[in-house]
Amino acid sequence: MQYNLAIIGSGPGGYVAAIRAAQLGLTVAIIEKYSTLGGTCLNVGCIPSKSLLDSSEHFFNATHTFAEHGIKTGALEADIVQMVTRKNGVIRKINDGINYLMQKNKITVYNGLGSFTDKNTIKIIKTDNTEESITADNVIIATGSKPTILPFIPLDKKRIITSTEALSLNEIPKNLIVIGAGVIGAEMGSVFARLGSKISFVEFADAMIPTMDKTMGKELQKSMKKDFAPNFYFSHKVIKVENTGNEVIITAEINGQTVEIKGDYCLVAIGRKPYTEGLNIEILGITLDKGKIPVNEATLETDVKGIYAIGDVIRGAMLAHKASEEGVLVAEIIAGQKPHLNYNLIPNVIYTWPEVASVGQTEEQLKEKGINYKLGNFPFKALGRAVASGDEDGLVKVLVDTTTDEILGVHIIGARAADMISEAVSAMEFRASSEDIIRTSHAHPTYTEAFREACMATNNKAIHI
Repeated sequence: MQYNLAIIGSGPGGYVAAIRAAQLGLTVAIIEKYSTLGGTCLNVGCIPSKSLLDSSEHFFNATHTFAEHGIKTGALEADIVQMVTRKNGVIRKINDGINYLMQKNKITVYNGLGSFTDKNTIKIIKTDNTEESITADNVIIATGSKPTILPFIPLDKKRIITSTEALSLNEIPKNLIVIGAGVIGAEMGSVFARLGSKISFVEFADAMIPTMDKTMGKELQKSMKKDFAPNFYFSHKVIKVENTGNEVIITAEINGQTVEIKGDYCLVAIGRKPYTEGLNIEILGITLDKGKIPVNEATLETDVKGIYAIGDVIRGAMLAHKASEEGVLVAEIIAGQKPHLNYNLIPNVIYTWPEVASVGQTEEQLKEKGINYKLGNFPFKALGRAVASGDEDGLVKVLVDTTTDEILGVHIIGARAADMISEAVSAMEFRASSEDIIRTSHAHPTYTEAFREACMATNNKAIHI
């Protein structure tokens, strides 16, 4: 079969690119290695983790905050099996939705491993081991990523696990060791901490969520210590991981000294790496750069004309919505349009509670670049809506240019931060100043008032602090 566009990978980059291309009149085929569409994000990533985060949050609130709200409960027990069952149902529902969208937009789906025969031909080894080849004028590589595992860690997927296995555990760990206190480690650690696990974070960096503004990491650690009292081992280098049967022993090093940390499970959450195995891209003359596919900055086209790459297999943050934006961009470029994408304004979110969300530059980045800035903070404990709901942890941090007052970065930790950040993204897309936000009426009482007050605080105008 001949198509205008073939896409390898059906995650949030691939399937969104397919739909947009079909809307623009292209004939589209999508090739997916696994039997279900949606990629890591839907099947073993974003969606299932949020499902378990929500379930565990309901349990935590029932056992810790309901009484304060005047809701009396009896003895409660967390049913992890039912939580996983519900999670699987959520995945199936969204799987069905993507399948419907493929049919609606007349996108041909091939289940199997796709590999290049030449720049316009893709061989598909189907799940039943039969083969088929298709041709396409253009190809988008959207094969995503997989967990990074250090070579000395004996991943057995039983006691020493990644987030994939953690999402389907049938028991609640008593003592869970989490190697890595970044996004995945913080989220999955939160799930099991809420259900009663004692968590030990072992992190090579000196703080939680080290890629974000440092204020966010400090505030998240403070909140977790209050709610769950996890153990934190910062600036620790893991040098050995051993499964002794019913126990996992971690050996870590700090300042030349070794420390042993014991638990019944160990979750390895040190990041992800691009997944390009089996694509056979070397025959096209494409050479990987530290595992990633090099692409043109503006069009995301590789050195081979008509071959594009998006999402986790190329440079930049590994975010589902980044991949989706890139998928739309490439589809529109292939259709002859001239879209653009501002990478500085792609938000980042961590779905702990309190949630963490950011867009733009961090305070550390501004200092490094020598940019003069003003800082405004507003704490959630001074926000009427947060006090009423009992979600007083966190703050909004706004960074603005000293000369122009343009907003350069917004960093939020607190209730509904994941939703609040969108206002900051929209404002920054239009190069808003803090004064623009101050002059924009915000409904009371709402969480988003904290963003306005933080903007006021950049000029010492905050009303409620």
